[in-house]
Amino acid sequence: MTLKAVLCGCGAMAHGWVRALKATPSLAETVEIAGLVDLDAGVAQALAEAFDLTGALVGTDLDVMLEETRADLLFDVVVPAARKAVVAAGLKRGCHVLSEKPMATSLGEARELIALAKEAGRIHAVVQNRRFISGIRRMRRFVESGAIGELTGVHADFFIAPHFGGFREQMDNVLLLDMAIHTFDAARFVSGKHPLSVYCLESNPAGSWYAHGASANAVFKFSEDVAFTYRGSWCAEGRRTSWESAWRLVGSKGMLTWDGEEIFEATIAAEEQGLLRGYRPIDVPPAPHEAETHGHASVIADFLDAIRSGRSPETAGFDNIKSLAMVFGAIESARTGQPVAIQA
Repeated sequence: MTLKAVLCGCGAMAHGWVRALKATPSLAETVEIAGLVDLDAGVAQALAEAFDLTGALVGTDLDVMLEETRADLLFDVVVPAARKAVVAAGLKRGCHVLSEKPMATSLGEARELIALAKEAGRIHAVVQNRRFISGIRRMRRFVESGAIGELTGVHADFFIAPHFGGFREQMDNVLLLDMAIHTFDAARFVSGKHPLSVYCLESNPAGSWYAHGASANAVFKFSEDVAFTYRGSWCAEGRRTSWESAWRLVGSKGMLTWDGEEIFEATIAAEEQGLLRGYRPIDVPPAPHEAETHGHASVIADFLDAIRSGRSPETAGFDNIKSLAMVFGAIESARTGQPVAIQA
């Protein structure tokens, strides 16, 4: 069955969405992009031309486009400030909605969207594409295997110095709002635990070309006494980490490290006598399902499968709000200088 989709917000981010839809045979066969909406009709037209979307209608009014196309799906790629109105419009028209991150600009807005989706009987999910990459799925599988015992700590370092230009350099809390949610969401997924509280120190280091909050150091308390620490900077010149962060998972029997790119190393305690037991390496199995490791395409595939099967998608709004709550909790802690309880 082919599903008709309207894509709202046709700027640079939209190219990744359309590329994933066009380049993945199973998605191309399932989804017809019936309409493109943007405040600037020229931007929508340019997207249509770039990807040869000759059958798609182009317009500036979302409600009109949803009515004209009788869309089944709404792909929301607008700026965060416009997200609530766009998602609400799609749900009220009976569409299942897949949104860019962040899910909302506040927890209050996020809760409203969850309630709207429930009332409409439709799925609202969020594109957390980084949990659908091989390394993250591989870490999750390794933790579940029990190879390093009971998980006690998750630690992630993110140090990169991108010179974006544009809106990011004027944002408040730029690292936490625009990037850290990827790592926070991955930490929740890999650990299988729930965030309970956070203490965060945020700063804008000397030499930063951002207006505010280019660096953050946060300590989260997860359920079952698991600690998650995040150290990050978007103005750290020099040898960088991966965009996926550098990870260390600590368990009761050993550790797993991942450089965020190709290098995995797992070790457990050896049996040497004396102060330190030493360690011995163990294998790290590959990700369990290759089809779940294609980033954006895998998120969309999971969303579509949830629609067909009636199950909840992995990144459903009612779950993703927990990752959003980690971000807003960290921001509030940085503002007050106090630990903050996380309530999604």
